Amino acid sequence: MSKRYRTTGFKGYAVKFSPFTNSLLAAATSANFGLVGNGRLCILNTRQNPAALSPLHQYDTQDGLFDLSWSEVHENQLATGSGDGSIKLWDISIPNLPVSKYQEHTREVMSLEWNYVSKSTFLSSSWDGTIKLWNPATPRSLRTFQGHTGCVYTSAWSPRNSDQFASCGEDKTVKLWSTNDPHGKPMASFGGHTDQVLSLDWNKYTPTMFATASVDKTIKIWDARNPRGQISMFGPFEFASRRVKFSPFSPNYLATAGYNMSASVWDVRTGSVVFVHDAHTEFVFGVDWSLFHPGQMATCSWDEQVHVFNVPGAHA
Repeated sequence: MSKRYRTTGFKGYAVKFSPFTNSLLAAATSANFGLVGNGRLCILNTRQNPAALSPLHQYDTQDGLFDLSWSEVHENQLATGSGDGSIKLWDISIPNLPVSKYQEHTREVMSLEWNYVSKSTFLSSSWDGTIKLWNPATPRSLRTFQGHTGCVYTSAWSPRNSDQFASCGEDKTVKLWSTNDPHGKPMASFGGHTDQVLSLDWNKYTPTMFATASVDKTIKIWDARNPRGQISMFGPFEFASRRVKFSPFSPNYLATAGYNMSASVWDVRTGSVVFVHDAHTEFVFGVDWSLFHPGQMATCSWDEQVHVFNVPGAHA
């Protein structure tokens, strides 16, 4: 059984639980499948109503929203990435307008992620082929990283090392970076997928392990110390996954969501599916785990629905 909220007229692209408040959830959405038109950031309360998700705030934008990331410093702030290349910083205690706007990317901003360790910076990645490092107090980016050919779909911080992150993109590769590198070039490149790599996430307990999902319809588990090949592979499947997300409570469970209109939880030790949420009726683009409630997950979909539900046993 899931709690639900309808994002009427807007397709879900990303959903994230607050790292500070156990009842807050944000969803980034776009009109017209993100091709043209407005975006909307929805702030939801997961616990106010026992039967449904309760809307708290909504912020409309002139272009579609493709990702979001909560601040790791300020409990009321979060950033969104737009189809016009802009990044907006919002404060949910302030209505209507963003508190800051950053405009350097020349194409759609596909991913945003705050640094878990240093907490003062965040990454953005874009269709323009670049990754940028930002401090929200500074109007210009701190660094630009170039190494991919084509769109960079995801850039994700290491959960242990404040200066390391990984990225994946249209060029079928995963790249490992250090913000300390003076030239802004990747330290390592991982090949193995045969099509675009759409999503990447690090294991929170095994600091060198990360997972990827690709248009080649596989999910791969990697060791950052070995660019020559993956540890394991799941698939190929009938449909590709759009996002992967490791559990914050266990090293063993990986959530996936994608073009099969469902979200699944995998046991990475065995390569077996232990749970499937199949209540959506369109592509599922967003998935996240609660940091406060073990086994609680959220999804958002092109069916204009946000769902919150519990996965039994997925925290051991």
